[in-house]
Parts: sequence; C-alpha cells; structure tokens
Amino acid sequence: MTPDVLLVGAGDLGAAVGLRLADLDLDVLALRRDATKVPAPLVGRSVDLTREAPDLSGVRPRFVVVALTARPRTEEAYRAVYVDGMARALDALEALPERAVLVSSTAVHPSSDRPPLEDETVPAAPSDGPGHVLLEAEGAFHARLPHGTVLRLSGLYGGDSTRLVDQVREGRVTEPHRWTNRIHRRDAAAAVVHLLTVPAAPESLYLGTDDEPAQMGDVAALLAARLGVPAPPAADPGQGHGKRLSNARLRATGWAPTVPSYREGYASVG
Repeated sequence: MTPDVLLVGAGDLGAAVGLRLADLDLDVLALRRDATKVPAPLVGRSVDLTREAPDLSGVRPRFVVVALTARPRTEEAYRAVYVDGMARALDALEALPERAVLVSSTAVHPSSDRPPLEDETVPAAPSDGPGHVLLEAEGAFHARLPHGTVLRLSGLYGGDSTRLVDQVREGRVTEPHRWTNRIHRRDAAAAVVHLLTVPAAPESLYLGTDDEPAQMGDVAALLAARLGVPAPPAADPGQGHGKRLSNARLRATGWAPTVPSYREGYASVG
C-alpha cells in the first residue's frame, strides 16, 4: 500500500483526523495497537509502538500525523509512547513526507497568577514529568522532520466525555478561580487537517485552542444553570491563576473554531 497519509495513533482524535482526510479522497494508513478499532475507510495496521517498530516498507506518504495517546499520565508511560514510540514510527519511514503534524499539549506552557494572554512566543515551562516528556518529544519530532509542525492543543472536550458535567452535577468544582483553555474535538481535528493542506507552508508551532479562555467558576456556573443544580463557587478574576492562551497565529492561517467558546460547546447540556 502506498497511502497518502500515515496516521501514527488512531484514538478518538487521530481517527477523527483520518476520517476528515479520507473525505478529501486521501488514502489513510493508521497505526494502532488494535487495528480492528480503526474505522473504515481508513486502513488499520496493528503495532504496539512501545515495543516494536512498524513495517513501513514501501510506505511513502505525503502527509504524516502523530496523534498518540498515553495512559496513565506518568512520565514512564509518556516516554514509552511519545518519545520511544514516535521514534520507532518515524525512523521506519523510507522518505520524508511533504508535511507532518505532531499533536502535543499546552500542558508544556507555564501557569501563573493573574496570567496575561499568551501565545507561541512564551517559553515552555512544564510543571511535571509528563510535560517535560512532551517537550522532549517535540524536539525529537523536529529533529527527524525539520519542516514539521507541532500543534499544542488545549483541553479537548466534546464527544462522549462527561467528566466536567459530572463534577458540576455532583458539586465537586474546587478551583473556581483557575483559568482554563479548551478546544472542541471536531475543531481540533479540523486544525490538524488544515495545517496539512493549507496552501502556504505552516510555521513550526501553533496553539490549538478556542477563542475564549475562561475561569472554571464561570464554565461551571453555566453548566449548573443548564443542569438545574446549585451554583458552584463564583470565579474571581482578581484571584485568577493558570494560563490564558491565544489562537491568533492559527487563526491567521485561515482556521477558525466552529465552537468559539464553552457557551456554544455546552449549549446542548441539560
């Protein structure tokens, strides 16, 4: 098989990216531990990248997407997947792709009290082991694919995840002043496809997030009103801590979120 796209990782987000690319009449080969979970028309290939290199003989894709997932959130698990696993996949390529995107995380960005709106120019400063491993993986990706693009996504939501809704329903919101950043899964998938296919060559780094950072108390208050449960503690901007992230660089390429804020994203809750 000589696919147009090699998808390294085909979990929820990776598969969504692959299906969008298939809709563009591109042939997609997806690497996943269990290929039976790869949705058609994507072609799945079973490989455990934490243990073995994939056989990519004759595979010369135009595009490569690295969208891996590690569990649990430990330094060891992240290294096995994002550093060692990614290296096995990229080193197995016989030729450099035309474009490549690595899905990373805004977890590598620093948090602070009363944070300003920050962009890609802010130096990364991970706060834990997994964050440090992600930053190492970004460096390894660019070493192998110097023309590749890293897309750091903020908190993904949408689909089947109900974690925040359950917390609000059960009265378990404990950090109302914390600034949060999010992106709907379908906008995240669209951003990856956009960076692969936009006419002008993309830059090496983008933040993938929606239009409006929000304090947890404000998000939880909207959810509580929709659910008809007691309101959580109110947010206080004067006590805000965390990070506030800008999507201006990604927007400048022509991408725009279809779900611009948590208000639209949680409109159907209730």
